[in-house]
Amino acid sequence: MRSVERAFDVLGVLEEGRVPLRLSEVARRAGLHVATTQRLLNVLIARGYAVREDAGYQVGPGVLTAAHAFLVGSRLGQAGLPVLQQLAATTGLAVSLFIPVGDARVQIARVEGRNPLRYLLPVGEKLPLHLGAGKSLLPWLPEAEREAVIATVCPFVTAAGVRVGEAEFREELRAVRDRGYAISVGERVADVCGVSAPIQGGHGLAGGITAVARVHELDADDHVRIGAELLRAAGAIATRLP
Repeated sequence: MRSVERAFDVLGVLEEGRVPLRLSEVARRAGLHVATTQRLLNVLIARGYAVREDAGYQVGPGVLTAAHAFLVGSRLGQAGLPVLQQLAATTGLAVSLFIPVGDARVQIARVEGRNPLRYLLPVGEKLPLHLGAGKSLLPWLPEAEREAVIATVCPFVTAAGVRVGEAEFREELRAVRDRGYAISVGERVADVCGVSAPIQGGHGLAGGITAVARVHELDADDHVRIGAELLRAAGAIATRLP
């Protein structure tokens, strides 16, 4: 079992690296001996989950087939896509579906609105829980996981340059839980705002749904209106889940 954990540790290092990494750097980041790291990399290469290039090691194409299998088989994705399409048509905004993964969130589906945003957020991108749509998940995570995130990130500065301390952040999370959805303005991307809501399945928190626009396109009344639409959409998705 330990060897499996170490293999995933190495794969995680490659995933987060984004560029080819030397063997010694992979070993350092994974906290493993170089010889152990080399053996694990050889296995990952043989399975297609890693490749070796002149500049070093990086994630291999095998992860794409695994990701495709997840997207095709995801009950949340299947249930959510028709709702996303309807929501994008109704609001004119870009909407997406995401799930919690460890201390982050990952987008699994996206539908563009009438005015596509300038920035691209690919499916599969790992994003923080304390900024933007991640705030719609954080209040409903198990307490230990939520506290670990808060302890790690606070204080932090948003993309718009706003400093957020621990007390302020906790108060915001309480507000998110009270109204049922999160509002973010210039947090992860300076000129983008969004409204997000959690999706509660039969086994607890299943994921979340978000609608985003440029900051100047939405005012406070729009946030409330879209929040209500997202709550209805999240409920519609939840009814389709087991």
